Amino acid sequence: MAERQFTVSSSPHIRGNQTTQVIMRDVIIALLPACVMGILQYGIKAILLLAVGVATAVASEYLAQKVMKRPITITDLSAAVTGLLLAMNVPVGCPWWVLAIGCVFAIVIVKQLFGGLGCNFINPALAARLFLVASYPTRMTGSAFIPAGEVTSAATAATLTSATPLVVGAEGTPLLDLFLGIGDIHGCIGEISSAALLIGFAYLLWRKVITYRIPVVYMGTVAVFSLLAGQNVPFQLCAGGLMLGSIFMATDYVTSPSTPLGEIIYAVGCGLMTCIIRFYGGYPEGVSYSICFMNLVTPLLDKYIKAKKYGEVKKNA
Repeated sequence: MAERQFTVSSSPHIRGNQTTQVIMRDVIIALLPACVMGILQYGIKAILLLAVGVATAVASEYLAQKVMKRPITITDLSAAVTGLLLAMNVPVGCPWWVLAIGCVFAIVIVKQLFGGLGCNFINPALAARLFLVASYPTRMTGSAFIPAGEVTSAATAATLTSATPLVVGAEGTPLLDLFLGIGDIHGCIGEISSAALLIGFAYLLWRKVITYRIPVVYMGTVAVFSLLAGQNVPFQLCAGGLMLGSIFMATDYVTSPSTPLGEIIYAVGCGLMTCIIRFYGGYPEGVSYSICFMNLVTPLLDKYIKAKKYGEVKKNA
């Protein structure tokens, strides 16, 4: 009788049918409505930047893994998602080569040098965005948010400070226009339409790629704090990168907590920091900094907030 062979491996032993490629494909699908709105607003320049972002990120991952003699994993689509997110986080006036530098930084420095997918301690796309803002401030802020020759009013120009990444429009822009991303609205390519981002959010929930906790608690915290601070709550929710960041980047599996309570604390921290930076700091947007800071707090949350073990029961009193 032949000896029965067993494969012994570490937990977990229960596996789902979701692969990295399937998850990343769903994220790309969820981002498409926001990409379409950005393209409708900005035209061919937006298409070129989105293409450059994806192509540069994928090429950077391929070359980095070749040099480091690691398995080539570009087919898992994680690099494509990073490049797409970074492209959606730059203004339409950003030169293509600045975006390309950001993609190389995101993939090679933030991701591959720390071990590749699953080993980075901070969201690569957001880290690269902050790197570009610090390195090329005039190309990532201010008038870079408006296509050349499209400053249609003095009010629009006046609302663009030297560091404004918020979605802005002419004075009196209806909130519906701000929500839909139409009219005289300007911002990063992927953040101008809150409606399109919410469609992507609904798709990710339907596909069970993410849960509602981080985005809802993050946006809810911003809403409550904005109300207490006497701010325009709908504007604070729809303007800037709040929805793009809370739905697509704060929920990154690698850099967000692994427990429900940890996710809630993480999201509240993101919301509070976003409001503090927006309302009381010298920089009018705080989403990127807030999420990156809470990425650094995530290991502490995972260390001190433990998930209940399977089959665990309460100890007798």
